[in-house]
Amino acid sequence: MNISFKKLHPTFAAEVSSIDLREINDEVTLSHLRKAMSEYGVLVFKAQQLSLQDQLDFAKRLDGVLHTKTSNSVLSKNRFGNDALTDISNVAQDGEIMAADDRRRMNNISNRIWHTDASFENPPGRYSMLCARTIPSVRADTEFADMRTAYDFLDDQMKVTIENLHVHHSIVYSRHTMGFDFSLEERAKLPGANHPLVRTVENSSKKALYLASHADHVVEWPIPEGRLLLRDLIEHATKPQFVYSHEWTVGDLVIWDNRTTMHRGRPFDDKTHKRELTRVTTLDIPRH
Repeated sequence: MNISFKKLHPTFAAEVSSIDLREINDEVTLSHLRKAMSEYGVLVFKAQQLSLQDQLDFAKRLDGVLHTKTSNSVLSKNRFGNDALTDISNVAQDGEIMAADDRRRMNNISNRIWHTDASFENPPGRYSMLCARTIPSVRADTEFADMRTAYDFLDDQMKVTIENLHVHHSIVYSRHTMGFDFSLEERAKLPGANHPLVRTVENSSKKALYLASHADHVVEWPIPEGRLLLRDLIEHATKPQFVYSHEWTVGDLVIWDNRTTMHRGRPFDDKTHKRELTRVTTLDIPRH
């Protein structure tokens, strides 16, 4: 199958030529898409007609093991009946817009700060695949930050300083900073995980920063100093030159590599406009 890629940003992100992901089953094409993920970090597929099961099936074909222990799964029953399908929406079980004080809405507001999916797990997230199903009449973009180029633009001394550091990632921490707190029982299900601050992923010689809002503290440093470092690095990595903004249309499927990007949803009036997207995230487990 002949697949081409159109760059959407000078350093990362690309739109993929017209293909139907429901029909992508052969290993040659899947391997080609994985190679493109290593190169671009973010891939945009337009005009997809994926059912919920189609989205799950494609994620398994592309990358294997799915992430299920999300914060939403800890808070409430999944309305799709499968915790691998993360409900990135502002609607309740009955399909109506959630109340302003709904706990799931309060939790999901934190998706509007820079984060990387499932970094609080071990193994952490690898690919996330977000499908647009209902889009509001107002802009509700998702922004992506290129963490490899951000690393490249650090000065040499900073690269030496952070080379061997590790960070504890906790969704309990990131939600607390936004004023949302899990119960003691919920916290016990979300213990967090440690990961290197600088990562190199397979099929790439480029290093990437690995941090974002779940980054609680630097393991090897006193907490205040480590948090200051993490804030400075996030501020650096989200300069406009490193950011691609995606304007959604119904049928878009966007895949990103959580190991080499950060992302955030942009604010919109979610108490008035419906927005429904479904996300499947795979875990960073070595392929055989």
